[in-house]
Amino acid sequence: MLRIGFSKDIHPLAEGRPFILGGIKLDHPKGPVGHSDADCLLHAIAESILGAMALGDLGKFFPDTDPKYKNYDSSLILQEVYNYIESKGYVVKNLDCMVSLEKPKLRPYVDEMRKHIAGILNIDIGEVSVKATTFEGLGIVGEEKAIICEAIVMLESDAIIML
Repeated sequence: MLRIGFSKDIHPLAEGRPFILGGIKLDHPKGPVGHSDADCLLHAIAESILGAMALGDLGKFFPDTDPKYKNYDSSLILQEVYNYIESKGYVVKNLDCMVSLEKPKLRPYVDEMRKHIAGILNIDIGEVSVKATTFEGLGIVGEEKAIICEAIVMLESDAIIML
């Protein structure tokens, strides 16, 4: 059985915030703002997996009203989501992500992000795509006020469904 999920996440950027993306610390004076570590990419991935399983959004499981998740490591969020779907007999078959961000340029970080994500999801790095684009100076992304991440995932289960 195959299941497909999609998600999009957006975070504002602010001076002096650490910039964690795909579980990797980026060198940049601005970083995303959020209740957790604000890793927009890992949030989109985790939520796309939840969506594929028809479980709802990330806030349902990791609410920003819960002090437990204040400055929480988003790698742990993704790990918890993965552990849940694995317990239900599902594995990630492939993942495709798009990061919309004006600066910094992500090319130097992409392979490290892919490796980190693949490790959490227990898949080969070749099954993890992370791409980046700019908004060519347009809108809140182009003005360096926000980051947007999108993810689409395919899950597979070899469970036999009884009718």
